[in-house]
Amino acid sequence: MARLRITLVKSPIGYAQDQKDTVRMLGLTKMWRTVEHQDNPGVRGMVHKVRHLVRMEEVREGTGN
Repeated sequence: MARLRITLVKSPIGYAQDQKDTVRMLGLTKMWRTVEHQDNPGVRGMVHKVRHLVRMEEVREGTGN
């Protein structure tokens, strides 16, 4: 299953409280901090809500060598 790597690239200061809360629920506490989450519709929805504050990339799980 794919994972999502999410990085906070813009400060949520000055944005609505619900966006600040969403960033916090994703586990992002400081600028340029990166977290990984399982790819599911709930996480995708949170990322979509704050897409102007974060950078997201899909990380495929390798089969190993």
